[in-house]
Amino acid sequence: MSTAVETLDKLERRITITLPLADVQAEVEKRLKIRARTAKAPGFRPGKVPMKMVAQQYGYQVETEVLNDKVGRAFSDAATENNLRVAGLPKIEPKSGEGVAEGAVAFDATFEVYPEVRIGDLSTAEVERVTTEVSDAEIDKTIDILRKQRVHYHVKGEQGAHGDGGADQSAQSGDRVTVDFVGRIDGVEFQGGKADDYAFVLGEGRMLPEFEAAATGLKVGESKTFPLPFPADYHGKDVAGKTAEFTITMKKIEWAHMPEVDAEFAKSLGIADGDLAKMREDIRTNLEREVKNRVKAKTKDSVMDALIKASELDVPKALVEQDVERLVEMTRQDMAQRGMNAKDMPFPPELFTPQAERRVRLGLILAEVVKTNNLQATPEQVKAQVEDFAQSYEDPQQVLKYYYSDRRRLAEVEALVLEENVVNYVLSKAKVTDKPVAFDELMGNNAQA
Repeated sequence: MSTAVETLDKLERRITITLPLADVQAEVEKRLKIRARTAKAPGFRPGKVPMKMVAQQYGYQVETEVLNDKVGRAFSDAATENNLRVAGLPKIEPKSGEGVAEGAVAFDATFEVYPEVRIGDLSTAEVERVTTEVSDAEIDKTIDILRKQRVHYHVKGEQGAHGDGGADQSAQSGDRVTVDFVGRIDGVEFQGGKADDYAFVLGEGRMLPEFEAAATGLKVGESKTFPLPFPADYHGKDVAGKTAEFTITMKKIEWAHMPEVDAEFAKSLGIADGDLAKMREDIRTNLEREVKNRVKAKTKDSVMDALIKASELDVPKALVEQDVERLVEMTRQDMAQRGMNAKDMPFPPELFTPQAERRVRLGLILAEVVKTNNLQATPEQVKAQVEDFAQSYEDPQQVLKYYYSDRRRLAEVEALVLEENVVNYVLSKAKVTDKPVAFDELMGNNAQA
């Protein structure tokens, strides 16, 4: 058996593997004899089938197994002997012609190797470190959101424990209205353009603006007819770009009552004694934890961008292709969890290639930074991270058990710690600019939902 290594491109290599045919045949015969001990055939007892019949039945399969084993072992040995770090799986093809010695079989194994990763001078790298403060205003906004989540409605004009909704009995923004409506295009009703006892909240944007504007100001029993132009990109293709004439009739108007910020409200948020100061402190703690995570994520993104900019390397195509496959499968699983049938849905690889290429590039860069600077995650760091996760749960010990009972879960935590080690290392070397970011901007305006 002999091997030779050729350089085809920056990362692409080819190994020619030559095997003595006699060795292959000897191993095939050996395995067929073993197979013959239990082989079955009509008219013969198990283990008594003639070798010729065994060879006819299993010969091709066994020969394929032998070649796969020998070629795989030879490829592994050659890679080790030549100090080759193979990236991805090799493409192995049989070789024929003048280059193959008599009495031998040969195969070409084409593959890529891991690149040399060159990290530039990180002292010249520029990184933005995001900072965000949680003030009393953010706590007040969060309390308002929590109140809106617990809103309940009362019929306008009917006296109750919380009043009658005021003197204005017309529908206004924030009211929940129930209407009958019918829409016509060129005098003809269309599918989906009619409903009875349809309820929605004015101002939430659930209906088209013209529809909400027409409903606003109406009182119970009043009707209004108005034109409604559907947008060209409206989801209903039959009416997209057309103008309909709608008539709506107001059936019921309910005003929104949000709970008062009192002890009962605090208890509904898990504050057993209803202490409002404890409630605010609890909200602050949760907001600060979320802010901390988002700040870290944005700073990490800036660090990763800086590392990519400061590094030079060629990215193995095989690793990118493997990651594209992983991203496609993750997308299928995500869609399936959302109740969508994505089993046979085509996903063009080019949709995922840029993301996969960045992921692979970063993975190679991070591995080099960790190896060069000894930034591996320590058991103490991993434990501290798990304990930090556990703080937001009622039973922290159960969270610790959850992670430490599964090596894969713990490996995910180790990866997070490793990334944080890299981020901290780069921040200690790079030119860091603190960038204040408003709370609402950091949270993606979720605080105003």
